Amino acid sequence: MNLQTSTARDDRARPVHIGDHLREWRQRRHLSQLDLAGDAEISARHLSFVETGRASPSREMVLKLAERLDVPLRERNVLLVAAGFAPAFPQRSLDDPALKPVRRAIDLVLKAHEPNPALAVDRHWNLVSANRMVAPLLEGVPERLLGQPFNVLRLSFHPEGLASRTVNLAEWCGHLLERLHRQCETTADPELIKLYSDLKAYPIPARSAPLSSDNVAIPFKMRHHGEILSFFSTTMVFGTPVDITTSELALETFFPADDLTAERMRAIAANLD
Repeated sequence: MNLQTSTARDDRARPVHIGDHLREWRQRRHLSQLDLAGDAEISARHLSFVETGRASPSREMVLKLAERLDVPLRERNVLLVAAGFAPAFPQRSLDDPALKPVRRAIDLVLKAHEPNPALAVDRHWNLVSANRMVAPLLEGVPERLLGQPFNVLRLSFHPEGLASRTVNLAEWCGHLLERLHRQCETTADPELIKLYSDLKAYPIPARSAPLSSDNVAIPFKMRHHGEILSFFSTTMVFGTPVDITTSELALETFFPADDLTAERMRAIAANLD
């Protein structure tokens, strides 16, 4: 996907007919009409008629095609509306009583991950919640960069944020950019595409060497009180969500990559008790 072209596209150029939407998502997934028709168990002729507007899909067909195309829930609602149907997936605030179990689950995971840092972010990488181990690692970061909610990726790339503390800046930021690029391709979200463009403008050095064969994952190495702490991260998402907000949440959990980091995190936690 050409991110610059996608960014420049205005609302008037966006598809308005269900067939246009389906064609765009099919092409984004690099599928032929025959491929998608086979996955959805319909004829390629009928799919062609839907894409050209010669046939109108049922609500069930729209949802089935969207599932086969791995369309985000937010965009599945767009497809349904374009086909003349009501949206199927609600979008609630995390403060909504219906999402209380979700909020409880997030808090449980974040708390259980101590003494290591963990945080939850929304679809645009804005901070939703964090455990108490995150704040000590952000000591000295200007308050203006930590307004709620702050964008975790912007903080990582900002020279007054974490960039100046990241030992392997080129390697780590390169990894984050690759993740964000994949999200842009998957979701076609204009705000994510703009975020990707903004982050590319930061003066991040190019990678100088391939990752050492001793590593099992790309580490995040940061200076903290004269020492280098090293972490590797994992990402958790909610399985089979039917709510847009829940489907777009991600929990980023960090684990010590060496004994020194594990020891220092235990010491930080002890000081917080």
